[in-house]
Amino acid sequence: MSAPDRDPDAEPVPVSEAAPGLHPPNAAADGPTPAATFEGDGADGDALPHRDTPSITEAEQEVADEGDARPAGPTGDSPEATLHAEAAPGPVRANPTRPPAPGPSRAVSFPRPESEQAVAADLRRLARLRRRSGTGDVPALDEGTEVARRAGFEVMDVGEPPSLARRYFTTLRNATGLVYGSAVAVARDRDQFPMVKGFALFLIKLAAFFVRPLVRRDLRDLPIEQQLRRRLEILGPTYIKLGQVLALREDLLPPFITEELKNLLDRLPVMPFPEYLDRIAKGLGRPVDEMFSFIDPKPLGSASIGQIHAATTVEGDDVILKVVKPHIYVILKRDARLLGFFGSFLQIFFSRYQPKKVLDEFAEYTLREVDLRREADNLEQMALNFADQPDILFPQVYRQYSSRLVLTMGRFRGIRPDTPASTALPLDARERLVDLGALAIIRMLYQDGFFHADLHPGNMFVLDTEPDKNGEIHPKVGFIDLGMVGYFDGDLRRTLLYYFFSLVTGDAENAARYLASVSEAGKKADPRGFQRAVAELCRRFYRAQRHGDVNVGQLIMESVGLAGQYRMYFPVEMVLMTKALVTFEGVGQTLLPGFDVAEVSRKHVNKLFMSQFNPIALLKESFRGAPELVDLIVKSPTLMAEGIRFIESRIRSTDPSPLSGLRTGLLSGASLVAGTIAATTGGPWFLWGPLFALAAGFALKRS
Repeated sequence: MSAPDRDPDAEPVPVSEAAPGLHPPNAAADGPTPAATFEGDGADGDALPHRDTPSITEAEQEVADEGDARPAGPTGDSPEATLHAEAAPGPVRANPTRPPAPGPSRAVSFPRPESEQAVAADLRRLARLRRRSGTGDVPALDEGTEVARRAGFEVMDVGEPPSLARRYFTTLRNATGLVYGSAVAVARDRDQFPMVKGFALFLIKLAAFFVRPLVRRDLRDLPIEQQLRRRLEILGPTYIKLGQVLALREDLLPPFITEELKNLLDRLPVMPFPEYLDRIAKGLGRPVDEMFSFIDPKPLGSASIGQIHAATTVEGDDVILKVVKPHIYVILKRDARLLGFFGSFLQIFFSRYQPKKVLDEFAEYTLREVDLRREADNLEQMALNFADQPDILFPQVYRQYSSRLVLTMGRFRGIRPDTPASTALPLDARERLVDLGALAIIRMLYQDGFFHADLHPGNMFVLDTEPDKNGEIHPKVGFIDLGMVGYFDGDLRRTLLYYFFSLVTGDAENAARYLASVSEAGKKADPRGFQRAVAELCRRFYRAQRHGDVNVGQLIMESVGLAGQYRMYFPVEMVLMTKALVTFEGVGQTLLPGFDVAEVSRKHVNKLFMSQFNPIALLKESFRGAPELVDLIVKSPTLMAEGIRFIESRIRSTDPSPLSGLRTGLLSGASLVAGTIAATTGGPWFLWGPLFALAAGFALKRS
């Protein structure tokens, strides 16, 4: 097969990420399950046709020019705060299929690498052929896709992505419908919106009377929060992902909105199985049967960006395969442009909720997730951070089988912590699990400042639950799905550590002060009022804690929720931290009903807090500023000599200006302030000493 000519202006994709023309063979399976067991390259399924030179559409050009681009972060390719990754598929279990039968395999042709442009052209051509053959937009020609369909997954149509203009009008139509539907809901549901009254209510009722026929019949009678959820689902993967992020922003949105958004679909349509295999081959630049002896056609999960299947490598390792869906970068890029436009418009009317800031954050971080190398980096960084904790595990990354489009990870064989099997473990094993969870969460948040930002029971595993030869169980904890991580820098991490320390030790005033210090004041903000409200909430929590009515995660969530009332805003990492703590408490309550999270956490927090005052740690911290200190010491003699010469020249000169006295007073005050700042910030004595001397000299001269 000959490869088409490439666009000379298109950005080339490395050989490890694109190998066009490779079509994984269909297996001759021995058993009834149509698994992908590879024997040679003969295909009796949906083989892709010979590719002619494709015409370059706008979508192809965007993919070719930007498909390999990543937004540059402060640390380049290192792990950083990434948000909004898709939910993990849940527990991973082996699929009991027979291994491939041994037999000779024929060599597969390996043309030269091409850009993502060629991959997109293949998939579009296949979709067009299916439509012409009358099979419709849902392929039904291969058994692997039928397995996914029987498992309850819808099958996506791999066609051309919608143009920017079409996407704009679709988004505008649904946004307008949501506004009209909101007017109808506010006019109808008076108990939910008692704050709307008077002339404003009259105008809304009048508008609702005229726009009601323009709202979709199946949505017009729903509450406003359900209309929002349904509209996001209609708009597709990008907006479903946006809704899942908004569900976390309880500091900005009302509780009835965030609760409804948690019900958004998390099981999206899947790629046809031949396309899935084809993207693996093109993403890794090698024939599939050279890498994997088995790929389960039944998906473990399908989210907005990736699709996940179980597989077995040729070395015999059980792994999880995550593959980026077709056109997702182009779709996200176009939707990001539209969200930026709508965010600027909404900012005019709803500035209190900071729509532009929220949408810009979402677009920036979501585009980063398309590159699965970032998730691989996150997994390896987290494993490195916990290298000294053998009971806290993260999946192994198979770099030889991973690229920008494909991620291959080790598979955990364990049970979810919220299942009956976990609650049936012995008491000492469950106590050990809760302690490991507390250690992992506190260390991620307050020691490393690099934490799992999409933590829920489906992303956690209880491992090694079988008793040893002595009848004892030594369980371990495993974390998966690190596509979404949060990052705290040094100052923010320390402030949040002090905040959490104040919470678990019962210091309401300092807890309120530290929380207010990490927030951002908006227009007409009331920081003092917010701090007083948080302190009062903490005191109520401590009183109610004696009866076991509330928990720390709930307290943090309610404290953050107060921010909107006082026009105070938090970084999105703060909300993700709250989610991690709430998840830990929920799992802890499942394993140990009635456990005190403050008591369990206090041991680890105290140890971490005291390590901040370790002489060795303080010495290491002080060395971070050593270059600036050395530079100051080197330059100090020159600066002092020049300062003295300047003072002498000013004293000897006669200045008839009537403002000379005022000028001397200003110089004296400036020297005094500079010296005070240098002394209070720990500056060397030979810096602030002369400044105080200068202040005194100017004062004496003026007198």
